[in-house]
Amino acid sequence: MDEIELGQATIVYDDPEEGTTEVTVDNEEVVYARDHWMLKSGTDDDGNDLMKQIPRDRVHSVERNVERFEDEASTVRNRVESLASEMRERLPVGGDGERRHGDGHENDDGPTRVPVTEADDHESDDGE
Repeated sequence: MDEIELGQATIVYDDPEEGTTEVTVDNEEVVYARDHWMLKSGTDDDGNDLMKQIPRDRVHSVERNVERFEDEASTVRNRVESLASEMRERLPVGGDGERRHGDGHENDDGPTRVPVTEADDHESDDGE
């Protein structure tokens, strides 16, 4: 299978030791998660990827060449939306085990009211 070209990303950030730094990497080697930009910075002796985490507050800019990346992201999004739709159809809703049909609004009688009663307190306040 052909390797898909996902483009490149250039990130400009403040490094505590090197000052303002600009790095260009393949898009597949940069990700944003948990308020950090993470870049693949190499591999260890066992072949595991090493990631450099850069707090978002230190990042000045991230520029991406994403034409092919957007095509792939769109495909993934469509797959996720399709899976979510399928799961909505298959999973039961409510406590009665009834399954949702269509968009789930055909038999919408409004909110479900559940009566709440106070439990009998057979113990006294001192725990006896």
